Amino acid sequence: MNEVLLRLEELLFLSDPEVAVMSAEDDGEAIWIGIACKSAGAECPGCGRWSNRLHGSYLRFPADLPSAGRRVVLRLQVRRFICADASCERQTFVEQIPGLTRRHAQRTDRLRSALAEVGLALAGRAGARLAAVFRIFVSRSTVLRLVDAMPDPQPSAPRVVGIDEYAMRKGRIYGTVLVNVETGRPVDMLPDSEAATVAARLAECPEVEVVCRDRAPFFDEGASTGAPTAVQVADRFHLWRNLGEAAERCVSRHRTCLRAHSRFPAPRAAPHHRLPKLARPRGRLDTASPIELARSTPSCTKCSAKGTAGGRSPVSSG
Repeated sequence: MNEVLLRLEELLFLSDPEVAVMSAEDDGEAIWIGIACKSAGAECPGCGRWSNRLHGSYLRFPADLPSAGRRVVLRLQVRRFICADASCERQTFVEQIPGLTRRHAQRTDRLRSALAEVGLALAGRAGARLAAVFRIFVSRSTVLRLVDAMPDPQPSAPRVVGIDEYAMRKGRIYGTVLVNVETGRPVDMLPDSEAATVAARLAECPEVEVVCRDRAPFFDEGASTGAPTAVQVADRFHLWRNLGEAAERCVSRHRTCLRAHSRFPAPRAAPHHRLPKLARPRGRLDTASPIELARSTPSCTKCSAKGTAGGRSPVSSG
């Protein structure tokens, strides 16, 4: 049995050697693992002094990552110590296992991290449904709260910075947004579009090598002052627009030159070959034969000439 418990310590708590597994039970719905801390004392979170004066102990039941399709609940025996500093505001404190538990937490840190990642990928409702598949039963509000509690990621130092305006009140109040062009993520949002503000913010980023901006004069002045060694280039939108306008002007000038210097006028369309108007034959049409109707209908002069030249009449009686 001791070998099994030692094996559980290695598998479940490899990152914290101060944790000892005391028991393991399976009731059919959840796996209960009894653990305790091996250290003789703990540091006070208020003053940071070490204390081993025991005040009492109690049980905590934080939920852990599921295993084999079953919930895992830790039966943690925590101790309360008396602070060694008499002037400390916290007279007593409860030990916490780093990387596993925190104050007033109902879940271990690794379970909180897993749920936060699910929330980042699927948000609240879908994240809670996916967690239930893995036997982690939480509400959508809990998933969103864990996502909100995550620390803000530290942005990397930008190498290529894009600068442009954004409207806080269209037509009246404008600010400046700085974007990391390589990652597509915003770096900062400045409250105005003054050259001094842009220069002060770029001076805080000495790693900037390229500044991508439009042709606004205050952006030019701010980039030249704040990042004098950076290369300034036009942004993609203005490059495409300027290229399109230049192409339109070139095509328009080319058409004008063709019309002005062309020696040959445009050819006229050939007249359409029309048949002469049919004369309405007099008499009763219902008693006339088809040959008589054809003879009484005048034909085209060109067709008649072709038929006469070939020795055949336009209308054959055969």
